[in-house]
Amino acid sequence: MLAPTRATVRRAAGTYAMERTLQRRGFQSVAGADEAGRGACAGPLVAAAVILPAGSRGEIAGLTDSKLLSPEARERVFTSVIGAAVAYSWVVLSPREIDTKGLHVCNLAGLRRACGTLRRRPEYVLTDGFSVDGLPAPGLAVWKGDVVAACVAAASVVAKVTRDRLMAELDRSWPRYGFAAHKGYATREHTEALTRHGPCPHHRFSYANVAAVAQVARERGTVGVASGVASGVAVGVASRVGENGNMEGGPQ
Repeated sequence: MLAPTRATVRRAAGTYAMERTLQRRGFQSVAGADEAGRGACAGPLVAAAVILPAGSRGEIAGLTDSKLLSPEARERVFTSVIGAAVAYSWVVLSPREIDTKGLHVCNLAGLRRACGTLRRRPEYVLTDGFSVDGLPAPGLAVWKGDVVAACVAAASVVAKVTRDRLMAELDRSWPRYGFAAHKGYATREHTEALTRHGPCPHHRFSYANVAAVAQVARERGTVGVASGVASGVAVGVASRVGENGNMEGGPQ
């Protein structure tokens, strides 16, 4: 498929303008892809991809970057996105895989696989911030894509809500860390719990703050459950994706 002819899309035209421009040039299935959990030092990384319907059927009330929405608003928008989407998919990458392969490699792999497992093959893909090679269609990296492109914003909501639910489930098994509240990010409360109890198998041991605490625990001989390698997270995920057993997802 040929790349679309050059067009200028103005920010003032709204969050649906980029997709509408591509659709007018023949790319009806425009997927947005984004992730959640890059900055967390515990829990999985979740990548998602969404294709919204063309025209007014794809307009979701309240849709924007997931970080700009309250938890309640994100849940409402998530339900609307899942109900309206032509196709959506997510993949979950475990802390162990992040420690083994590196965050950026996992991020690219997650976005690639989320797009590759969509029920409808995308004709064009918009990604947030940086380009991703190996996509199933031509792609464009969009600066602040989760704010300026509706399909990317939809993917950010799917990724964020999915990950938050996983962290809430994880909190029931490891309540001492407060995962349900801070979602694995290095807040003051999380840092205090990490220092007090040491890392658990769901922390990312390749992160400096976790590695430092694990080193102190080893020196004191109190490593306990923190063996130095995080285990995979496999909570509430729909099906296997790809060839890697540590990566799981929920394509629809």
